[in-house]
Parts: sequence; C-alpha cells; structure tokens
Amino acid sequence: MCHEKCLRNVKTLCSCLAPNLVKIPVAHCLGAPAQYKKKFCAVCRRQLEESPATRCEVCELHIHVDCGPFACSDCRRCHQDGHYDRESYHHHWREGNLSSSARCDVCKKSCSSSEVLSGIRCEWCGTTVHADCYSSLTPECNFGRLQNMILPPNCVRVYAHNFNNFQCFRILENAQMEQVANYGDDENGDTGNYASYKDTQSASTTDSGKQTLKIFDGDDTVKRNQFRLITVPRISKTEEAVEAALRAYYIPDDPQEYELQTFTQDAVYSDDITNPDGSVDSKTLSVFRDTIPEAWVLRAKLRDCDVVKIYPGWLKFGVAYITIPINMESTVRALIQEVLAQLGRQEENVEDFELVEVLMGCKQVQRIVLTQLEPMLGRLQDIKKISVRQMNQTRFYIKRKQNSVEQFNLLLLGLPPQLNQAEALTLLKSHLEIKGDLVSFSYVYMDQGAVVLEMSCFAEAERIYTRVKETTLNDKQLTAVIIPDIEVAQFPQDACPLLLFVNPKSGPLKGRELLYSFRKLLNPHQVFDLSNGGPLSGLHTFRKVPYFRILVCGGDGTVGWVLGVLEEIRHKLNCPLPPVAVLPLGTGNDLARVLRWGPGYSGEDPFSILVAVDEAEEVLMDRWTILIDAQEIIDGTENGVPELEPPKIVQMNNYCGIGIDAELSLDFHQAREEDPDKFNSRFHNKGVYVKVGLQKISHTRNLHRDLKLQVDDREVELPNIEGIIFLNLPSWGSGADLWGSDSDGRFDRPQIDDGMLEVVGVTGVVHMGQVQSGLRSGIRIAQGTYFRVTLRKSIPVQVDGEPWIQPPGHIIISAAGPQVHMLKKCKQKQKKQTGSVKDARAETLVTSEMGN
Repeated sequence: MCHEKCLRNVKTLCSCLAPNLVKIPVAHCLGAPAQYKKKFCAVCRRQLEESPATRCEVCELHIHVDCGPFACSDCRRCHQDGHYDRESYHHHWREGNLSSSARCDVCKKSCSSSEVLSGIRCEWCGTTVHADCYSSLTPECNFGRLQNMILPPNCVRVYAHNFNNFQCFRILENAQMEQVANYGDDENGDTGNYASYKDTQSASTTDSGKQTLKIFDGDDTVKRNQFRLITVPRISKTEEAVEAALRAYYIPDDPQEYELQTFTQDAVYSDDITNPDGSVDSKTLSVFRDTIPEAWVLRAKLRDCDVVKIYPGWLKFGVAYITIPINMESTVRALIQEVLAQLGRQEENVEDFELVEVLMGCKQVQRIVLTQLEPMLGRLQDIKKISVRQMNQTRFYIKRKQNSVEQFNLLLLGLPPQLNQAEALTLLKSHLEIKGDLVSFSYVYMDQGAVVLEMSCFAEAERIYTRVKETTLNDKQLTAVIIPDIEVAQFPQDACPLLLFVNPKSGPLKGRELLYSFRKLLNPHQVFDLSNGGPLSGLHTFRKVPYFRILVCGGDGTVGWVLGVLEEIRHKLNCPLPPVAVLPLGTGNDLARVLRWGPGYSGEDPFSILVAVDEAEEVLMDRWTILIDAQEIIDGTENGVPELEPPKIVQMNNYCGIGIDAELSLDFHQAREEDPDKFNSRFHNKGVYVKVGLQKISHTRNLHRDLKLQVDDREVELPNIEGIIFLNLPSWGSGADLWGSDSDGRFDRPQIDDGMLEVVGVTGVVHMGQVQSGLRSGIRIAQGTYFRVTLRKSIPVQVDGEPWIQPPGHIIISAAGPQVHMLKKCKQKQKKQTGSVKDARAETLVTSEMGN
C-alpha cells in the first residue's frame, strides 16, 4: 500500500510477477520451521512473528511456511551444472531484512527498515542499495571484501540431476525434515496446507455478510487436500470469487480466463475430480446460494489456441523470451522451427535442439525434455489441470543438445581401513551391488577407509546414494558425500579460497549457527560439516587447488582430527601444507589461545572472523608422534601362542598427560558420554571438571614409582608427583601457564616451533587448582626431543583431551614429520570497515535473529 503521490517510488515487482525476474532458476534449501523476530516474508511481505516461518540455508530468503509454495526459485547459484552456465557473475539481489545500520552504497542514506521490506542487498558481495539506486551500479559482482577467500562459483561444477541442493551442499536433512514433518510435507517439497494463519483467523470471524470458501488450484492440490481460504460477500458475482482466488494463489492473469468448478469430497479418489457441468456462469449467477458447496476448484478455461513463451537457453545474461502462438496442431518440433526462424537460425538442424520444460519450484527445480512430436497445446492444458499455480512457475527453454559425457563423483566413507582397490570393489559389490561397468574408482584412501566412485550413469549414482544410507559394515554406518569438481584453470590470479570445517558437536554446540552464517558469507561448497563425512570430504574437494587456507571451528580435539587427516593425505594435495586457523568452540581451547584466536567463541560477527583469518600471519608448529606399545595379552590365541596388543600410533598437538590430569579428563569424558545434551555450555563443562576434581582431592598416588622416564637417551629421576605432562604449547588446562614464566638457566624458553617438549609434574588436584588460579606453576622436570616412558601398571593417559586407560608397556614420543603451518591472529586492531559491506555481513549472525 502506498500514497498515490508515492507510487512513482515503488520499484519492486509484485510477488505474483517475481518469477519473471529469475534469470537462472535455482532451488532453495529451506530449513526447519521456527519463529523469527524482526524479519519479513519475501512473498506476502508480512512479519514472520505472526506464524511459523522458514529460511533458506544458502541465501537470505525468509518466508512463512504457508507461503513456501509461492516463493520462486531464485537462490544463489553456487556452481555450474551444465544448465545455463556463466563465465562471470552478476550481483544477486535480495530485498529487505537488512541490518539497522545498512546504508546505500550509492546515495549513502539509510536503506533499512524495521517496519517493511526495504532496500536490497547483494548476497555475494554484501552491497546494500535502495531499490531505485541499484541501477547506478555496474551489474558485475566482485564478491566484495572476501573475494580472495570465496570459492568462485564459476569454477565449481556439479552434475547433480536428481539430487537436491541439500545433498549437493552436504546439509544434513534429518533434523530439518523431522520438524518439517510436523507441518506436513509432500513429495514435491510443498509444505503443509496452504491456508495461512491469517486466513484461518479471518475465516473464524462471524460476519453474516461474508462467507469463506476453500479454493483448490488443480487436481494435485485436491488429492493432497491443500487449499487456500478466501472470503467474499455472500451476494457477489462469481468473477469476484475468481479474482479473489487468483490473488490467493498469486496468479496475475485475467480473471476472464478462469472459472470456478464445484468440488465434492466423494470425488477426491475418482478420475473426474470436478463436475464438468458444475462450472458457474460468472455473468448470471452469484457465488452464494442455499445449496452452494464450500469448496471450489480454480480452473483455466479450455481454448483452441494459446501463446507460449520460449526462453533461449544460450543467453549469457538477462531474461528474454519469444512469444509463439500455438493451436491444436502445434507440435514441439514445429515450435522449435518457429523459434529458430525468429532468431535467424533457420539454417540450423531442428534435430540438434530440444525443448526443456522447467518447473521453478521453491524447493526443487524439475526439468523435463519434451519429445518433438508432442502436441504443445495439450501439454499446457495438462499442466494447468494439475495446477494453475504450477503453470505460472513453468518455463520452456530451447537448448542445443549436449553430447558431452557428464561425470559424477561420490565419496564413500566407513569402509574397513587398509583395503586395496580390489578388496574394496569386492566388498561394495556384495553390499551395494554396484556394477563394475558403470562405476570406477578414481581415488582410494586406505588409511581413511574411503573410496571415490566415479560414474556417468545418474540412475546408478542415485541408487548407490540411497542404498548407502541403509548399509552398515562392522556396525559402522556408511556415508556418501557428493564431491564437486573444482576447475582451477579458471581461478583468479590471487585467489586463496578458504576451506572451512565446523564441528557442530564441539563445546557449547554453536556449530549449527556458524554453519548457517558461513554458508551465506562464502560458497556453500567450501563449508563442511564434520559430522557428515569428516575432514576427508573437504580436503579431497580441494585436492586440485594450488593454494588455500583452512579454518577449523571446534575444540582442540577437532583441530587435531583435521591435522591428522591432512598429514595422512597431504601427498595427494596440490597444496600439501595449507595454513590452518582455529575458531575455538571447545572447552579448553589452548591452541586457539596461543594463536591469539581467544579463549572461546562468544557470538562474534562471522564476517569479522573471516577478515581476521585473511589478515592472519603464518607460523610453524611442531607435531609429535606417540607410539604406544602395550605389553598386554589380548583375547584370542593363534597356534596356542598368546597374542600381544599391537602397537598404536597417536598424533599430539597440544600436550600429553599421564596420571591425575588424564584421570580427571577420563571422568569428564565418561560423564559427557552418558548425557551429552547437558554439556552445551563452556561454563557447565568447566563446572563438571571442578566437580570430578574435588572427588579426587583426597586420593594419593605414587606415580613416580609406577613409571620410568627417559629423555634424549638419559634417564630422569622423577620427584614425588601424581601426574606428568608433556607440553608442546605454553598453555594448558584452559589457559594456565603450567611451565611458568620464570627464567631458568637449565632450560630454554618454550616455543611452539622449537622442536622440543617440556615435561612438567603436578603433585595432585590441589596443585592443579593452584596452577589454574595462577598461584603456582608446575614442577619443571625436563626438556627434550625424544621421550620414552615405561609404565609398570595400568595408568590413565590423555592426548589432546582424548583419555583412556593405558595398560603396562612403553610410550615413545618423537617429532612427527614436517612442522604444520598455522595462522596466528594479528595483534593490530582490525581496520574499521566503511560502507555497507560490514553492515550487511553483521546481519548473518543467527543468534540475533532467532526468537526460539
């Protein structure tokens, strides 16, 4: 609504015309319904607080659940898929829901509003402008401040076909779909009943002069019992009801082209859903009469001729089409000939082209290649009979037929480790029934128990992907991840994309919020959920990239996990030693403290975090290999000879503890395994540590009698201690300085890249508490490069927070290969960002927008 004098300032098209602006249809990844504050629906433009709403996991679309079927498929295009590929990218504008501080990049005035949808923003570079100012900008997008970190979408190729965007972007659907199911879900992705909350409220009002009608828009909605409610006067012409029905379904056509037909519940399961003779003459009859049914079906009137819009699929930019009149004799072949003639391509062979029907659904874009002998008018009438709304979201593209072979890559994880290619193939044939002539192995990761399947038959790929979800090997669930192909030849000259890992289970469980934020700031193909495929899926995706950086969002254990996998497969990467930054989500976060990333994530702006990673400096860090050789007999004998437990190798980044330190970690770990839902805050986690420590305060142990320490080929006499800790970092136990800052002529000053470990002892729980409080430091024992520990009995051991009970035997600690490259946050204060880029990115914080 607006004043008449303000009408000239209205630049935004009505929601019913929004599909006309879509350049390339891309489906959205709509998440679970929730309540959102201070947000507006992109379809009905009302506030989202009024009823359950949902948002896209890839772009900034926010809509009511009941408005979902009317949203158009205008999500960000994050990869090439063989349909309408582009070499460069234009701005991708999204209207409204800007931050309160957003300013127009053209006129420098405020362009946000808390009362209506106002202003538009590019979802790649973050530029914000007024709707009537954006024409002053160049259409090309340079991806803004993060351009060197973003994986260019024109360099990513995914041939997905029947796979949806949730699967292509590795977004877990389990939690999403469980909540969506509560609102009803159909196979086309349209959720629930279309009758909105406001429609239901208005329907319940008692007004003797009004009546409420249920309106279906075709056979499909009748079978699914999905209707819209309209309210019309009791004494009114049918054309008024038709106009109201068209508004309810966001159809901008002439009401004279449509009619209402009566609907009876008994006809739901019959072929003839409506009574052909039950259509109402809009010129003579009113909608209301005593015996009128309350449900109607909106139909397009059948005609002997029509017009169809044909979109040339080879256009690089813009939305242009050709209008072709058709009749009962018009076939697809004749239509193609007419289009080629109007485009000046009449010399081209008609057999080289095809007509593709594209349904631009909000949650799924469906493509159907029409046969050349199919009657075109009959096809249009069939679509309108199924759903007149669907006809409004359907396009027809003329394309040249493609003869190229499209390859599809699927990473399969969860196989037993150390299998060679032949053994893995035999195993998969028996469990997944894969066909050797359709599937080949492009990569085999023996240590990880993973293989990469390459196939060109998409039916076989879809079958394998579905079968994997139902298959377990050795009580371990198999996992399948779609791998995009990165074409590095098209990379910009100074590109250094960021590979981002997020552990949603770390520490205070803030990983889900960060996944949502980082997917919007970057290309979703460079953001990986570690609970779905682990680090290998991301590292394999980036295997061809000549230079990239890594950001790990998680605790110290998560960082160690990523570094461990990186060490195992780095010989297969073009960038074997990528620098790694840390966003601390764990409880201790000692590595992040040393690298200046802070004690823990507390809701900082994700955009500022990415800028800090881009400005961070590279440093080296030692890594250590721990060889554990237990002298314990395991179950089972061979030829009557007892078997010893085989040696085990563990990688260490932070520290290794033996004794009381590991015992407390073990008790905490067991408590978290029993009830993981309670361990959702850093404060609670530390409280549990204090509790288990108090329970051990009166226990006495003579650790110095139970083990022997050898440092650099010399035996070291141990003092009376209860725990011994090997330090690689000057931070221990959530930031405590266990080694101490006092100078000592016997030892060198500890550094993370000096090639040495510091050995420190603690006398008990009280001593550890004093160290945590800064009142004391540990007992300095030794400093060296090679360590051998002999355990005389079973003792708790922990490495980087992962504890276990270690049987008697030997523990050998030595340097592990080359040093790893880490990213250390710069000391200087981050430069103040001007303009609207920072303002726009600040809006991505999920915690500020979620109501519940």
